[in-house]
Amino acid sequence: MTRLNTNTLFRVAIVAILLVIGGCAGLKKAEPTVIRIQGSDTMLKLMQQSAAEFMDENPLVSVYVDGGGTSVGLERLIAGAVDICMASRTLRPDESIALADNYQSVGMSILIAKDALSVYLNPDNPVRDLTPEQLKLIFTGEYTNWNEVGGKDEPILLASRPSNSGTHLYFRERILEGEAYEASSLVLSTTESVINYIRKHPNAIGYGGFAYGPDLPHIKINGVEPTEASIRDDQYPITRYLLLYTLEKPRGDVKKFIDWMVDVRGQVIVREAGYVPLWK
Repeated sequence: MTRLNTNTLFRVAIVAILLVIGGCAGLKKAEPTVIRIQGSDTMLKLMQQSAAEFMDENPLVSVYVDGGGTSVGLERLIAGAVDICMASRTLRPDESIALADNYQSVGMSILIAKDALSVYLNPDNPVRDLTPEQLKLIFTGEYTNWNEVGGKDEPILLASRPSNSGTHLYFRERILEGEAYEASSLVLSTTESVINYIRKHPNAIGYGGFAYGPDLPHIKINGVEPTEASIRDDQYPITRYLLLYTLEKPRGDVKKFIDWMVDVRGQVIVREAGYVPLWK
């Protein structure tokens, strides 16, 4: 048996200590990442559900999701306060100019789902089919009674969304053809508040994302009902894409989250949340 002298034992001990210190340095904990997302209220429940699932699979990433409307989300993105804006419309010219002035680019847009603007009625309202022209006359205040479109002799109560909402702007462009909403329209901050108002008022009408208000009639437009098939094929007249905007080409965990959203797992959640996936 070989005997180690005192000097040899000392040198071995020093080497062992250095190895332990080096090993501990190599085991330094990974720093958690925070992703901040804000924007479209239409997309809020979809992104909250997606964020929760993503964080379960990626425990070192925290994803914070807030609403406020597409315009608010883009303002926060341009200010550098969030990493991702969720948007239910494309950029307005002034937003593109602000991005270009501040960042010498108009950012990146990524499609994550397809949606439609449903028109909601109370179940007690017998009307089930309207044309775009009738909707325009209703929401601009030309029609004020349901009997003008084949309904009861009752006043029409209008529920709308605020001007910072992408849904408000999209409906105004596509249905009102740029004209103003009737001044007496009740402006409600979220789609859920529109839904709740219509549930309580038999003569009310409002609009919002296809995924909301499954207990309410989503009326036909030009005889076409909003369904996954009619939305995917653009047969339903007011379909749209839902998007994510970033200031630059996504990197790191932001890219990982966006890639996850457009891949199989994220698209499953798109369908579970009531929207139309990008892929069949």
